[in-house]
Amino acid sequence: MSIERVRTYLAERGLDSRIMEFSVSSATVALAAQALGCEKAHIAKTLSFADGDGCLLIVAAGDARIDNRRFRERFGFKARMLTHEDALRLTGHAVGGVCPFALPKEVAVYLDESLKRFETVYPACGSANSAVPLSCEELRQASGAVGWVDVCKAWRPEEA
Repeated sequence: MSIERVRTYLAERGLDSRIMEFSVSSATVALAAQALGCEKAHIAKTLSFADGDGCLLIVAAGDARIDNRRFRERFGFKARMLTHEDALRLTGHAVGGVCPFALPKEVAVYLDESLKRFETVYPACGSANSAVPLSCEELRQASGAVGWVDVCKAWRPEEA
């Protein structure tokens, strides 16, 4: 089970005791925010994109949306989300629980600048009813992120 892999992965980093499991779904940003009692923006959603035969993940704030122009400029190809089947096959996590932890080594993780507004963000933990509170630095370290990118829109005050 995906959440058990994530639990083991986070245990190796001393973070497993923070994992929260809910009796309700947290499979979408709105549902996760409701389960946690926080604003949608604080949810660290993990978006999976096709990258040749593989994929890359971008973790972004819940209120941010991918900016296709910025994505193309940064990665050199059009942003194309994975199908549910490909997300599970390539990341090991089903949609609704895709997270930046316990991934195959070839999956690159990037963190979007939209997250840096918050002291604490809440990524999923491999299931559609889980989350873990992390600082941005803890998220960076735990995810093994390649680095920070600026590929989202609609989160800056001037874009609202």
